[in-house]
Amino acid sequence: MNNYSPAFHRHKSLKQEKNIMLPFSCYSPKLSLYILATCVILLMLLQIRSLHTVLPTPSSPLPSLSPSASWSLFQQWQNLVLNRTLAAASPVNCTQNPDSMNQKLRDSITFLPLKDLRFSNQPLDGHTWFMSSMYDTREEGEVQYQQFPSEPSKDRLLCLKGRDTHDGSWNYYALAWPEALPTNATLMKGLTFVSYNHYNYDNIWHGLSAVMPFVAWHRKNSCEKPTRWVLYHWGELRFKMGTWLNLLMEATFGQAPHIEEFNDVDDDQPVCFEKAVVMRHNEGGMSRERRMEVYDLMRCKARVYCNVSLDRRDSHERPDIGMTLLMRSGARSFRNETAVIGVFEKECKKVKGCRLMVAYSNNLTFCQQVKQMSLTDILISPHGAQLTNMFLMDRNSSVMEFYPKGWLKLAGVGQYVYHWIASWSGMRHRGEWRDPNGESCPYSDEDHRCMSFYKNGLIGYNETHFAEWARNVLNDVQTKRFEEEGTKNGTASMKTCDCN
Repeated sequence: MNNYSPAFHRHKSLKQEKNIMLPFSCYSPKLSLYILATCVILLMLLQIRSLHTVLPTPSSPLPSLSPSASWSLFQQWQNLVLNRTLAAASPVNCTQNPDSMNQKLRDSITFLPLKDLRFSNQPLDGHTWFMSSMYDTREEGEVQYQQFPSEPSKDRLLCLKGRDTHDGSWNYYALAWPEALPTNATLMKGLTFVSYNHYNYDNIWHGLSAVMPFVAWHRKNSCEKPTRWVLYHWGELRFKMGTWLNLLMEATFGQAPHIEEFNDVDDDQPVCFEKAVVMRHNEGGMSRERRMEVYDLMRCKARVYCNVSLDRRDSHERPDIGMTLLMRSGARSFRNETAVIGVFEKECKKVKGCRLMVAYSNNLTFCQQVKQMSLTDILISPHGAQLTNMFLMDRNSSVMEFYPKGWLKLAGVGQYVYHWIASWSGMRHRGEWRDPNGESCPYSDEDHRCMSFYKNGLIGYNETHFAEWARNVLNDVQTKRFEEEGTKNGTASMKTCDCN
């Protein structure tokens, strides 16, 4: 019969536990108490010893310690015991496994949404809603940018995750040290340009505004070229640029832009970049001088790419004064093109060496546009993306702009973008004409719903105003041309581009 006694069993277990040999521990509370008690006893003995001074007598042949010597001995013992006590009480500082540390760093990586919806009411302000936890590097007169790795990023790399093309809050970013990349991450070598565009990459004005700061960075950083581009609109991936913009970047960097599509990466698989530059403020922060230098570079590179002369004096095709009517088809086109052409043609004929050229931007290839602008001193065109071509003219060329009815009150600050690019690229904006007539709006003139009626309206003409305006601009250009001819021997010709 098997008699089981809980009390006996518990007593036996406790006895066995006492007999188990525990491994050595670097820290033991009991050991600390023993050492502390020993210290107290030693200190008391030394203190008593230090208070007695034994005078030398015939019966005391041994020399005694002086009070100062006793006190010195006491201090030495005190320091020795204290140091040993602290050493015994302190845990062992064991060397940590580097792999373990890297795993902890890897586990601490947090991916955040590329589009932060908390800032949807101010998406372009400050840190913006794109990569909102990051702040830009700012240098006086230079483009605002982020670079990874860098000192501000504490030498961490930029990592991205997600391929959503409809909602940027489903795409993510994080920073990681090179030795502790996220699990299953793919590392992409070379330089990556990460572009944020609040509008789109098809419109040549909005597209140019987004990529122009990368050209500025390229020019300032030993003309380093990107291995790839990653394009975002509101945090959503985009996989192409417009043809005009794509060719301009090919001309500028000497290679067709490779736009990353992450085809070989799963949707939830992180991708990290050996080196990345992020832009999200377009030309923000750049001085006018720096902007003009960047536009000079793109103009020069485009002309070389299209085999167009860099110097007007080397071109046998160029008239003394080239006047180009760059027409639109459809929205914001001239209602009576023949009449408008007639007005400017008549005024051009009055000036020796003036030649009027009429072109339609949608019928010209990229290189045809580059060549046309190289022959142009006065660009005449309705408000629209085709006016972006103005920076391809020589510096100090002139621009005349036309608007349909209703734009002044309702179009907002964006209606002045071609004033801005004229200034930034070294051109001279000669004003605009706003058609007072056009389609009627069923609402009050200041009702913003009227903009849908006016935005793509046709543009009329005023023969008297157009003729006088053209005459004044032509006379001014002719005067400046005479001045240039008088000093041409002392003017250096542009034969090469920056970043060759």
